[in-house]
Amino acid sequence: MDEEASVLVVGGSLVGLTASVLLGRHRVPHIVVERHRGTAIHPRAAAFHQRTLEVYRSVGLQEAVEQAAEREFVQNGAIMAVDRLAGKELAWFYRDVNEGVEHLSPARRIFITQIGLEPVLRDCAAGLGSDLRYATEMTSFTQDDEGVTAVIRPRDGGPERRIRARYMIAADGAHSPVRRALGLDMTGRGVFAQCFTIYFRADVREQLAGRNLSVVYVNQPGLLAFFRFSITADAGFLAVFRTDDPGAGNDEARCAALVRAALGVAEDYPVEIENVQLWTAAANTAAAFRKGRVFLAGDAAHTMPPTGGFGGNTGVADVHDLVWKLAMVLRGEAGPALLDSYDAERQPIAALTVEQAYRRYVERVDPTLPSADLEPNLADTAIELGAVYRSGAVIPDEEDDGARLEGPETPTGRPGTRLPHRWIDQDGARISTLDLAGDGFVLLAGPEGQAWIAAAERLGLTARRIDDEGFRAAVGVAGDGALLLRPDAVIGWRARAAAADAESALALALSRLRGR
Repeated sequence: MDEEASVLVVGGSLVGLTASVLLGRHRVPHIVVERHRGTAIHPRAAAFHQRTLEVYRSVGLQEAVEQAAEREFVQNGAIMAVDRLAGKELAWFYRDVNEGVEHLSPARRIFITQIGLEPVLRDCAAGLGSDLRYATEMTSFTQDDEGVTAVIRPRDGGPERRIRARYMIAADGAHSPVRRALGLDMTGRGVFAQCFTIYFRADVREQLAGRNLSVVYVNQPGLLAFFRFSITADAGFLAVFRTDDPGAGNDEARCAALVRAALGVAEDYPVEIENVQLWTAAANTAAAFRKGRVFLAGDAAHTMPPTGGFGGNTGVADVHDLVWKLAMVLRGEAGPALLDSYDAERQPIAALTVEQAYRRYVERVDPTLPSADLEPNLADTAIELGAVYRSGAVIPDEEDDGARLEGPETPTGRPGTRLPHRWIDQDGARISTLDLAGDGFVLLAGPEGQAWIAAAERLGLTARRIDDEGFRAAVGVAGDGALLLRPDAVIGWRARAAAADAESALALALSRLRGR
């Protein structure tokens, strides 16, 4: 082999860079190959949920990401629908995207494009030791029982090189060559719209009329689309889902006419077209997120329409679930069986999220699409924060009711769910309970749980005593109870009260959670 690495990440955009940051945080040697020459040049994903910001908070990036967001957009904006920007308001989905959710997380929902976010991730990954290779593509790979052998090639010329990695993460996009090579099928609604995004410059201050609008759906008889505008209100993009003449082409004159129609301005209103990007709206999920030593993440694993802003966030959740498991296995702290939990946890949640994004597309954009078999409309907060994982990396402690999500407004503390956020005083500092998660499992015990804490220390675990009675009530443990928190801030195991033999109970739980 020309080179070796513990993990090879194929694709260095949003999800690949997030994977790199997390791998760096866990001190896992890795290489990232990205065929493009640098970070994103098109905005693409722009709505980021609280859970995603919690992931970036866990690596110390929350403030940097929020500052970058403030440079791009006025935050806390609305999501609504109009017949044209200067015309009739049809519906308000959010007056303020953070109204009513502030107490659920130490982070807020933000708007930032991949143009603004990816450089922050790139710089952090590089600072953590990531080997980032832009303008480099993987041309082929094979895998065996011990690892993956990949052939990479610089796009600007130069010899091919062979990389041997223990594992590979495929974050190579919706048309993933890796997924196709693995023979993994996509199932779902398929492609239902041929779309294009028009990037333009125009003064829209008068049409905005002082409204703080983050996403504006445009519903006209001959045009279904949505707007986003720059912070200076002199530029933006119009993502077009459908027009009354789909075969008319996307020349500059037609695109300018579509922007004017969506704005509701005169035919001679100044509009400059900067770029046009073609894309398809689809709702599909891979049949499996793992094959051998290769893992799919992001658009390689699931594709969904932009309604709800779930796509990029779901990809970040994928690698947040995966990377700590890879790190533990590579360090010898867990058995290979732990990696089976990635597909078991993420594939069902991603499929649910894809269907919810499709439902929102039908409701907000195109009601002519098939809708008889739509899933019930689930709350955004439950989709963003309320996943219920079932896998070998979760030990249930009561009869399973089958719920796929739970509302973060009324947390249960059941194993498989994200730890509820609550501000607490810990070691003289005010922190979120989510900040208690570490690189490994962490034991949280009540004030009378000294036996649990002593057992954790003998087993080499970090242990924390939680005196906050409200928090203990939220996670369903008594003063002498305890729980095990996974590195992704998901509850892996819970003891509601004391055990006759705390050390044996804890050791057994740890062994199961570590895939041994």
